Amino acid sequence: MRRGIRGTLATALVAGLALAATGCGGGGGGGSSAGGELSGTVTFWDTSNDAEKATYRKLAEGFQKEHPKVHVAYVNVPFGDANAKFKNAAGGGAGAPDVMRTEVAWVADFANLGYLAPLDGTPALDRTDDYLPQAVGSTKFGGRTYAVPQVIDTLGLFYNKKLLKDAGVDVPKTVAELTAAAQKIKARTGATALYLRGDDPYWFLPYLYGEGGDMVDAAHKKVTIDNAAGVRALRTLKQLVDSKAAVTDATDGQENQLKALKDGTVAMAVDGPWDIEGARAGKAFRDKENLGVAPVPGGSAAQGSPQGGWDLSVYAGSKNLPAAYAFAKYMSSAKVQQQTTDALSLLPTRKSVYAVPAVKHNEMVTFFKPAVDGAVQRPWIAEGNALFEPLKVQMNKVLTGAATPEQAAKSVGDAYRKLLKDYT
Repeated sequence: MRRGIRGTLATALVAGLALAATGCGGGGGGGSSAGGELSGTVTFWDTSNDAEKATYRKLAEGFQKEHPKVHVAYVNVPFGDANAKFKNAAGGGAGAPDVMRTEVAWVADFANLGYLAPLDGTPALDRTDDYLPQAVGSTKFGGRTYAVPQVIDTLGLFYNKKLLKDAGVDVPKTVAELTAAAQKIKARTGATALYLRGDDPYWFLPYLYGEGGDMVDAAHKKVTIDNAAGVRALRTLKQLVDSKAAVTDATDGQENQLKALKDGTVAMAVDGPWDIEGARAGKAFRDKENLGVAPVPGGSAAQGSPQGGWDLSVYAGSKNLPAAYAFAKYMSSAKVQQQTTDALSLLPTRKSVYAVPAVKHNEMVTFFKPAVDGAVQRPWIAEGNALFEPLKVQMNKVLTGAATPEQAAKSVGDAYRKLLKDYT
């Protein structure tokens, strides 16, 4: 999962600072008593959003009921701050959590830096054959396992059923269909067809995949972002905005997109399961049935969305590894994953959970599970997360007219080759 690139460091930890005071730095101490009973403190950094965090806090505290001598110090860390905050704490040797809800693209990066504890052969890994194979991919680095899968997701097209019906248009299956429908939507409803996330390159990937492209070919160590497909994808963004089929902005895309969707000022938005509850809190979806989800519109060559999600990683410097391993196992257990789906409609990473009737028939799981099965694997390399920043800069230049798609694609390719020394 990826909810946007933003920084609000001043607000980080506000929700849980007092609770974490005894558990900072993986220094809660404790471990196992003489009888093997877990004890001490486990500090948990949760990176879920405002609509999710109450559920995750309750689930985390449920661990204490099973292990009454363990105190879970829950801390909600804003997504935009979490990566840098963890690196600063782990690199400085103080303040890192025992367990962190880690975005899938961060695992290889953190593991490469030596900040994560290998989980092979530990209690954290429970029934590994029960995990979806694609969810396991993001937990591996250098032949070892550094996380357990917790949630898997991808992007879909959220749409306002009433607005599309009033406009007399079908749910678009391609970008070309979306562009063609935009004028009718505007004329008949007053709404703009699409909110386009121009602030975060994760949302660019469906357009890139739709043109048959990718950022890099990790298997052959080749940069591919600056080929013809990359140029076409960047051109698609510009054309959607210039034609007024879409609105965008360079900052606060997460908040602005969700508000536009909730208020009904846009008919469609590309988003993920994590925003289902947030969207339904808006006036446009007082009738929850009004929110529809469909595949992200395809491009000229294909249709595809990136695989996202969240893993649970254990800090290598934790002073309470026994409890940290057990907590990671608990939070990724089938029981907790089912509770997460029931409360938030997020997709489990365990195969067995999909057999539970309440999960199997969850309307958002019904759509997003096939979408996840067909999602495009991202490059699980240490530099994977760093690939987004050069792309973000050039996306902004294209959208503002400061660079052509050709110039932007070349600049991103050049930046990638500097970052990935052994790539051509």
